[in-house]
Formats: sequence, C-alpha cells, structure tokens
Amino acid sequence: MLLFVTSIKLIAEIALCALAGRFLLGVLAGGRREQNFFYQLLTALTRPFTTGMRAITPRRVVDRYIPLLAFVALVWIWLFALIEKVQLCRAAPMQSLCQ
Repeated sequence: MLLFVTSIKLIAEIALCALAGRFLLGVLAGGRREQNFFYQLLTALTRPFTTGMRAITPRRVVDRYIPLLAFVALVWIWLFALIEKVQLCRAAPMQSLCQ
C-alpha cells in the first residue's frame, strides 16, 4: 500500500512540475509558445491530466481554465497522498519508503 501511495504522490509531483513549467514557459514565450519545442514537450506531458479534467468538467467550463483546474486537482491528490503516506509511515516506520 505504501508503494502505491508513494507512486501516486510521485506522479502528482511530476505533473504539477510540468504544469507549472508549462505556465511559466507560456508566460515567457508569449504568443509564440506553440512553436517552442519545450512548451510542446510539457504540453505532451500534461495532456493526460488536462484531457482527464476536460472529461469530468461540464462543457460550460472554458478550455482556457482546464490546466488550472487540473493543477488544483493534482494539488489535492498530492496532499491526500502525503497525508496517507505519513499515516502509513507512522504505523510501520521501518519500511524503506518511509525514509
């Protein structure tokens, strides 16, 4: 169970960093961000999370806000995984993933 929770936390961390990097690079690149190779790479990394968020949100939500909603959802997933990991590590502190 600890391995599963740690894996979920790691995936959320990677996705959060990719979404934050995509936002910052989009701000720096401006209107030419779609031609930027690294922006395209970060978009490809975050596509599963943004398409998943698009699937669960109503159509009234503008596509522009989907990455922000995905970011907020991933922060909540990360927090819940962190809390669960702390609880599991307190129950069995000698496991290798608790260090």
